[in-house]
Amino acid sequence: MCGINGIVYSEQSGRMVDVSVLTRMRDSLRHRGPDEKGIFVNKHVGLGHRRLSIVDLKTGQQPMFNDDRSCVIVYNGEVYNHLDLRPEVEALGFGFRTTSDTETILRTYEAFGSECVTRFRGMFSFAIWNSAERELFVARDRFGVKPLYYLHLDDGSFYFASEIKAILETKALRAELNYSALPDYLANHGTSDDQTLFANIKRLRPGHFLKLKDGILETEQYWDLPLEPEIDQRSDRETIEEWFELFEESVRLRLMSDVPLGMFLSGGIDSSAIAAVLSRTIREPIKTFSVAFNEREANELSYARIVAKAFSTDHHEILLSPTDFFKALPRLIWHEDEPLAHPSSVALNFVSQLAAAHVKVVLTGEGSDESLAGYGRYQMTLSNLKLGRVYNKLVPRSIRGIGVRMINLLPLDSRLRHRLRKSFLSLDPTIEAMYFDNFAVFSRSMQSEILSSQTIKMLNGSVDPYKELSRIFNSIHSDSILDRMLYADTKTYLHELLMKQDQMSMAASIESRVPFLDHRLMEFTARLPDRMKLRGFTTKWVLRKAMKGLLPPEILSRSKMGFPVPVGNWFRGPFKHVIDDYVLSDRALDRNIFDADKVKTLAARHMRGENHDERLWALLNFEMWQRQLIEGEEWCPE
Repeated sequence: MCGINGIVYSEQSGRMVDVSVLTRMRDSLRHRGPDEKGIFVNKHVGLGHRRLSIVDLKTGQQPMFNDDRSCVIVYNGEVYNHLDLRPEVEALGFGFRTTSDTETILRTYEAFGSECVTRFRGMFSFAIWNSAERELFVARDRFGVKPLYYLHLDDGSFYFASEIKAILETKALRAELNYSALPDYLANHGTSDDQTLFANIKRLRPGHFLKLKDGILETEQYWDLPLEPEIDQRSDRETIEEWFELFEESVRLRLMSDVPLGMFLSGGIDSSAIAAVLSRTIREPIKTFSVAFNEREANELSYARIVAKAFSTDHHEILLSPTDFFKALPRLIWHEDEPLAHPSSVALNFVSQLAAAHVKVVLTGEGSDESLAGYGRYQMTLSNLKLGRVYNKLVPRSIRGIGVRMINLLPLDSRLRHRLRKSFLSLDPTIEAMYFDNFAVFSRSMQSEILSSQTIKMLNGSVDPYKELSRIFNSIHSDSILDRMLYADTKTYLHELLMKQDQMSMAASIESRVPFLDHRLMEFTARLPDRMKLRGFTTKWVLRKAMKGLLPPEILSRSKMGFPVPVGNWFRGPFKHVIDDYVLSDRALDRNIFDADKVKTLAARHMRGENHDERLWALLNFEMWQRQLIEGEEWCPE
């Protein structure tokens, strides 16, 4: 796990890389690689690297060259099958000097060119400058576990890095809000395509590579999640056994490390399943790490302790206070580069700091919910669509309208009102209403109200927060609505979770690995029939059956809790001033991005008991991000 960066100018421009600028980019990423640093500059090309040493501690330094120094690589990630790839590459005449996966990537590129990425099993973003071809090759892993951002200017100049802050260090552009990405952020926690909230700065999409030659940029997709269902000839038992074998193999692969390793343990079925497999694989006690808040509704430690006891782990815990939570926000927004999409990011960083005192690598449970229908919204959407079609067919529009008005008369803080407003009794039976709008932070109609007329004008007069999400959902020719939802979430929502996982763990200088996102396991899971993922009200059906007899019954039967953070109560109570100081401040409202009166109304409704915690969180982080990353308000990382 590392931080990478680079600058490439077109030869025609005559520009030469300034070593001081390249170094400044690299060293803004020191938290990603505190162990070593390296740099390569040759006229109009420069590459930088910060290293967190995990594998081949003695000879894995970067930038790394091939034998004739015609190719040089900087790389971030882990390729778990790198030793298995070596015999084929050696048979083609390429020798190895080190035991590092960095060299395996470089040699495989020499042997197979851009097709090399299809052979790698792991998480990665890397850049190879090929001086013989005068071409830069940059690739990112299939699910986007490792980040890669870039800036490509009209004159052909190209800048890339593991984090946006490194690109900003070049002063090649002025930090400005990307208005076109704002609706996507407000609805979906983050952007759903290659855009970021910074104008002109993009991210390389997962499963893609790019080539830059003579200032001309081309991107290409090399992998996609297959959704063609297999002919269901296996019995349930055979499917469960095969799924478990792939999962067990994935966990074992991710034990590749020359440094201490542990795992995050929430007490949910995903992390508990990883703990169960680890306990069957390694002899010494597993080091496990958990985080929670004092509030009962935001504390899963009792479940984590059940798992820790069941597998005799070396267990560590941390309790996070709201004071520490809010104090950490500026630092973590600096690390994230964009507004924190989820309050749980803060807790993730604190448990990462806890883990960093004991290990340098952790395993985590991301990806299971998006592949095995773990979120309640999947079952809820399918039920609402089915019931809604019947309801709309049998009940006249005028009667349905009366029902909606009656629901809206219920008290603002009523749970019944909240649930009915999200049901077929209030919504049209379409995927946009039942899924996109229903689970958005700010729905399309909400954005039309809360965005200022100036912002809507910047958006060419219309707000479309689901443009990319809808394109992805409709790009799949499948009869399964569940498969289409899972596919869309894997491409969008999961990406934000992975960026949260990467940035918050790397802020503590530790590497996180995600066994559920092994591409062979995910390909197998994607082809399973719906009933193996969601059966009635039972989510993650194949996982629960695979873990039967391995996990304690109270873990197997748990419904998903997520990682609730009681920010809504904090905003109403001792930390109301945070909303006043940022969301409702003159400085925020005077930007005229949002309608001031509508923002004030939203905050007031929350204070009276209606729940708008996600929306206030989004506005709070957006304002803090504006001040720090756009306006340059001073903040120094620890």
